[in-house]
Amino acid sequence: MLKPSVYIETTVISYVAARPSRDLIVAAHQQVTIEWWENTLPRCDSFISPLVIEEVARGDKEAAKLRLKKISNFPVLKITTEVRELADMYFAQTQIPEKARGDTYHLALATYHGMDFLVSWNFTHILAASVKIIIQNINTDRGIQTPIICSPEELMEV
Repeated sequence: MLKPSVYIETTVISYVAARPSRDLIVAAHQQVTIEWWENTLPRCDSFISPLVIEEVARGDKEAAKLRLKKISNFPVLKITTEVRELADMYFAQTQIPEKARGDTYHLALATYHGMDFLVSWNFTHILAASVKIIIQNINTDRGIQTPIICSPEELMEV
């Protein structure tokens, strides 16, 4: 049986590598992410992108080093002309602001490369129901499969 393919968005990597938060909700998401990373991720084919690498490399040097180490063995999906066009289409039809335009690339990368899942903790621009509906409608109109867009918590058992 084939392993499901999973595109891992930056927030997931940040949660798995971060110091425990004092915020109870964030701390719970971190714990779920660690459990998911250890127990579920090994049963998946995991992918990242150049954008993920760029994003996790930002900030505190030691934290960035740890985040980069966590993803060092994952295959990297290419940002192609088709990915750019799809991201532009998503951006034009969603309410995602310019400063978060990279989120449309995460969505386009997972879609274009045929991922089964896109895993994120970004409820504002990726996991938002309104965004999921728009992405699904665009992809349906284009005749392409939409990955299941979910949090690690929703993908604990595969």
